[in-house]
Amino acid sequence: MGHVIPIDMTNAMLNKARAGDEAMGFGNVDPRMKYAEELLVEDGEIDIVISNGVVNLTPDKVATLAEINRALKPGGRIQIANIYVQSEVPQDAKDDINLWSG
Repeated sequence: MGHVIPIDMTNAMLNKARAGDEAMGFGNVDPRMKYAEELLVEDGEIDIVISNGVVNLTPDKVATLAEINRALKPGGRIQIANIYVQSEVPQDAKDDINLWSG
């Protein structure tokens, strides 16, 4: 069986990962406190990186993606759920939830 390495910069999220591991009885979860730009893994150690909104929150997206690339095994995969924009979003668009949800 493989293992899961949740990485977060907050104790609250790492505690959720620990609680989920304990509740499910997996025993293969190794939470680590770090920023996405500096993952605590070896080169080519990771099969898949899953990010739900984290890349969008990092100040240096290029560094974050380079770090993910470094950590991935050859043929590894990345799954990112983020919203990226290249220009300022008008406030009326930000306020219209129908534009941000499916």
